Amino acid sequence: MNHYDLFTSHQYLNLETFRRNSLGVQTPVWFVQDGNSIFVRTLANSGKVKRIRNNKQVNIAPCKVDGKLLGAWYPCHAQEIPDPDTDKKVDHLLYRKYGVIKKLFALSARLQDRQYTVLKLDLLEQT
Repeated sequence: MNHYDLFTSHQYLNLETFRRNSLGVQTPVWFVQDGNSIFVRTLANSGKVKRIRNNKQVNIAPCKVDGKLLGAWYPCHAQEIPDPDTDKKVDHLLYRKYGVIKKLFALSARLQDRQYTVLKLDLLEQT
């Protein structure tokens, strides 16, 4: 089984990023998949983005909205994708997956002039 298949039936991922002192910070996030790519769209100035800029090694696990794990952790390589076309594609996929709730969040963000970025998460081979 492809490890990416483990996430298709889930609504949330717990994204664990790491501080400079190696302490892990877990954050439940919305995500979408496009083939073997997992994407997260988040505030550009969020702590998780800042931590990923310093350490691209992260862990992900399927979870509930409150972050409670529903499966095992998987190591990933995270990268910020500052491409407007990718941002539009991910935004469209998020609308398809989350519907009205996503639209309400987008409206609120637009009114507050928030800036977003896209994170691409690539699963690492486990040995």
